[in-house]
Amino acid sequence: MRTMLILACACLVATGEVIANQSATERQTSWSAPPQADTLSNPFLNQQDTAAGGRKVFQQRCTVCHGGDGSGNKRGPNLTVGSVQRQTDGALFWKISNGNTRTGMPSFSFLPRAQRWQLVQHLRELADSTRTH
Repeated sequence: MRTMLILACACLVATGEVIANQSATERQTSWSAPPQADTLSNPFLNQQDTAAGGRKVFQQRCTVCHGGDGSGNKRGPNLTVGSVQRQTDGALFWKISNGNTRTGMPSFSFLPRAQRWQLVQHLRELADSTRTH
């Protein structure tokens, strides 16, 4: 019985290591916002000045996982790639708000709605800046 318990624990540890070693991109691909998120309307659409607030929040809360330029690292995916940028503003807002503990993305629902929408604006700005360089 003790041997079986030790083997079971070893399997759990090995499984955890495999999941931990998955790249951030591999973990990101299976995470989708629900269809109703696409109906959320960005109140700051086409207001480029709102991205500055999002940039500040991004620097404080997101760079540890996504890097200062949003290109990602071992902890978080690249936010400038097409698979992220093709998502609707509503889907990005939903993901920021709800997080995903399976992928390591925390929920930022504690931030005011306006700041979460500003983060969406900043994500769009990040993608635009990678296209111009």
